[in-house]
Amino acid sequence: MMKHPFYQFHYCPKCGSSNFNIHNEKSKKCDHCGFVYYFNPCSATVAFIENEQNELLVCKRAKDPAKGTLDLPGGFLDMFETAEMGIAREVMEETKLQVTSTEYLFSLPNTYIYSDFEVHTLDLFFKCKVADTTQYQAMDDAAELYFLPLNEIHPELFGLHSISMGVKRYLKSKKEQKAEE
Repeated sequence: MMKHPFYQFHYCPKCGSSNFNIHNEKSKKCDHCGFVYYFNPCSATVAFIENEQNELLVCKRAKDPAKGTLDLPGGFLDMFETAEMGIAREVMEETKLQVTSTEYLFSLPNTYIYSDFEVHTLDLFFKCKVADTTQYQAMDDAAELYFLPLNEIHPELFGLHSISMGVKRYLKSKKEQKAEE
């Protein structure tokens, strides 16, 4: 069970008052200035990129949280960016691959520790096609990149909970598709 982010916020972000109290299950209200803040998740994107051999592109995380564990390309959305723009930017920043098309698959809630601060996220998973799967390069948050055959992927090796759950869900859907063929 995830903790509600109320426990991390003690002061009103508008006036700085310590009279920043729970207003309802989604918000806190400042008794000093009347400001109400609703706690909503940050948006993040995740890419499933397969090559012509039906192998999935995975990365090894270069930074904490979960440094050294498996991951998929992706990251937080920037302001004024669509999810499709964000996943294309993140894939380019981490892999140097150019996304040519995206297909939204599903979303999962998550928490992500950044600078010892728990950020609640909504991770949006996309199947992405790229211009050329052979010209990848580990950059930014990725220490290594490589393609793995789908039958050699172990979701428990992915260090971030939502990514592990997303990989499990993706592999299950791939097996179901294969069984229908």
